[in-house]
Amino acid sequence: MFFASDNAGPAHPSVLTALADANQGYAMPYGADPIMDEVRTKIRDIFEAPNAEVFLVATGTAANSLALACYCQPWQTMFCAPVAHIQEDECNAPEFFAGGAKLTLVGKGEKMTPTALEQSIRREETRGVHGPQRGPVSITQVTERGTVYSLEELNALTKVAKSFDLPVHLDGARFANALVALDCSPADMTWKAGVDVVSFGGTKNGCVGVEAVIFFDPDKAWEFELRRKRGAHLFSKHRYLSAQMNAYLTDDVWRQNAQQANANCARLAKGLKDLGVKFMHDPQANIVFCSFPRAAHQRLHDAGAVYYVWSGELEGDDPAEMLEARLVCDWSLSNEQIDQFISLIGAD
Repeated sequence: MFFASDNAGPAHPSVLTALADANQGYAMPYGADPIMDEVRTKIRDIFEAPNAEVFLVATGTAANSLALACYCQPWQTMFCAPVAHIQEDECNAPEFFAGGAKLTLVGKGEKMTPTALEQSIRREETRGVHGPQRGPVSITQVTERGTVYSLEELNALTKVAKSFDLPVHLDGARFANALVALDCSPADMTWKAGVDVVSFGGTKNGCVGVEAVIFFDPDKAWEFELRRKRGAHLFSKHRYLSAQMNAYLTDDVWRQNAQQANANCARLAKGLKDLGVKFMHDPQANIVFCSFPRAAHQRLHDAGAVYYVWSGELEGDDPAEMLEARLVCDWSLSNEQIDQFISLIGAD
């Protein structure tokens, strides 16, 4: 019963097989391996973007930070939601790689709204040389609270950004989960919606550790290569990144894994709703935030369940006190694990 994070799930067997196959003989380093040529072609086809530039790094933090740095000068600010991944979970890496640029938090929730974004953008570049200048807009999709921006919401946000000539970055660590939830094409959720660069995640969805950075503006390609090398994120034995991503893209593994993770979450959510569990946000992809009594949390932990108690203390005197949990489903969860978890909550 492991619901702590999709980062903690196993790699898909096809990815491990691809790594073993890539481990034969010799291959040119630094992205000059022939597998990377296959990856580049597949991503361009999947995204309907024949001129896109594609690069691989090992972590989501590197993907987001290096991509944003290509669009942000040190004296600028990046606009994002208060609970965006680049704000909550990256230890100021975007600011660091952008040479000291700051983040401007837009609105109050897990999602930005067009009105709040426009207000935030207008507040900057009002103090001349004394204040930060306007920089890129970054959208986390799936959000850190398990919700998904609709295509209409994405288009509305990018419309605001473009009205100020600002570039748009999509943090797609859970890109596939959002895509499955929206039942749209990768192009619809990126460049057709006004996105300039996307971090296309693999690690959370069945890879060992690989993320693609896709520039729909090829003019940024050389700068990214320089930043990736200078930032110590250019792998010498790059073929092991290429092999993972190639397997991930082959036979729709990336999409099937996300479909399974989302289906696991839907099963979990239904079981919890049937018990009357209160949800903090309507789960739309593979993450649930919900509250149930301390006694149920304690039963789950005693039985070996692993997840985060998001608010409140597991130990306490009141067994009926409601504690919030974050539950993340990955592609590998079994129905038995999910059903056992649900049954322990309802064991009162």
